[in-house]
Amino acid sequence: MAFLFNKFQDAVRILAKSPTFARYRRKLQFEDDINLLFMYTSYNRLGKNADEADAEEIIDVASKASFTDQQMQVQENVHFQIKNFCTVMDEILLPGSAVPMTRPIKRSELSLRLKDSIGYSLDVKPSQIPHNEASQGLYLNGEANVGAVIAIYPGVIYSPSYYPYIPGYPRVDARNRYLITRYDGIAIDAQPWGYGGETREIWMQETRPDTDETMLGKALENSQVRCSGEILERRNPLALAHFANHPTEETVPNVMVCPYDFPLTEKDLRTYIPNISFGNAEEQKVRRLGSSWFRRGSRNSGLDDWDSDVPVLKTLVLVATKALCDEEVLLQRPLWYYSVDEDED
Repeated sequence: MAFLFNKFQDAVRILAKSPTFARYRRKLQFEDDINLLFMYTSYNRLGKNADEADAEEIIDVASKASFTDQQMQVQENVHFQIKNFCTVMDEILLPGSAVPMTRPIKRSELSLRLKDSIGYSLDVKPSQIPHNEASQGLYLNGEANVGAVIAIYPGVIYSPSYYPYIPGYPRVDARNRYLITRYDGIAIDAQPWGYGGETREIWMQETRPDTDETMLGKALENSQVRCSGEILERRNPLALAHFANHPTEETVPNVMVCPYDFPLTEKDLRTYIPNISFGNAEEQKVRRLGSSWFRRGSRNSGLDDWDSDVPVLKTLVLVATKALCDEEVLLQRPLWYYSVDEDED
C-alpha cells in the first residue's frame, strides 16, 4: 500500500500545479482540493486488495474527469464510509430485538468499541501546538489509512440568509473559534455541540440574534427562530472535528476539509449525523450527475441510485491526507475558506 500511496503523492504534486492558479485563486483551490479528495477517498475505498493497475486508473481518471464527476465520486466515497460507520454504531448500540432503546453504554466505552471495529477513534486532550489559542487538540487513537473519514464537524448549520442569527454576529469569530464555513457559504457552528453527551436525545437550538441600533438590529430584536429538533446520538465518537487545530509553519497538516452532502432519504443513518439546520431553511437538493468510476469499473459501489434529486444536509468531514497512527489531527485552513465576517478577518 505504501508503494501505491507514493504514486498518488506524485500525481498530487503534478495536478496541483495550475498555470492559472494566481487568477481565481479561491475557486481553483477548491477545485484542486476536490481533485485531491477524489484520489484520496478513491484510494481508501480500494482497500487492501488494491494493485498498481487500480492506482494508475484512479490517477488517469483524476486527470481527465470533469469537476462535476469528481465531486459526485467524492460524495459517494465519503457516503460509503459514513454508511459503514453507522452500521458499526448500530451493531454496538442497538440490542438485537425490536426494543427501541439503545444500550446504556458510556461515551468512553463506545469510543473504545468503535476503535476495535474500524481501527481508530478520537480523543480530545491538550494540544502540542505552541499557540495560546491551541488549548485542546484532537487526537487519533489507533490507525487510519489515507482517504479515511477521520471526523465529522458537528453543530448548527446556517444558510447565508440566517447569518444574523449566529451568536455574536457580525463579529462571530471574536468569541467562537468553532465556526467553519463551506465553499458554498454554508456555516456550521460547533460551539453548542461541545464534547457531545451521554445519551441519544432530541437536540435543538433556539436563539435571538445579537442586535444593535441599526434598522436591521431593530427589525430582528423581537424575532426568535428555532432549529428543527432531531434525535441525535450525542455519544458519537467521531463528532469532534471542531477540536482539530491548525499546524504551525514547520508542521505538515494531516487532514483536509471535505464538503459532504448527507442524503436525508437515509433516515436510518440520520441519528449519527451530528447536525441540525437553523430556521426554516429551504430544502437543499442536489442532483448527482455523471458516471461513477466505481460503477463503470468492475467494483460495485454498494450505494443506492444517486442520479436523482434528493434533499441533503450540507455538512463537513475531515479526510486523512496520509496514513495516521496515534497522533494529533492537524487541519490546514483551505484557501477557499469563506468568512462570515470579512471585516473581522
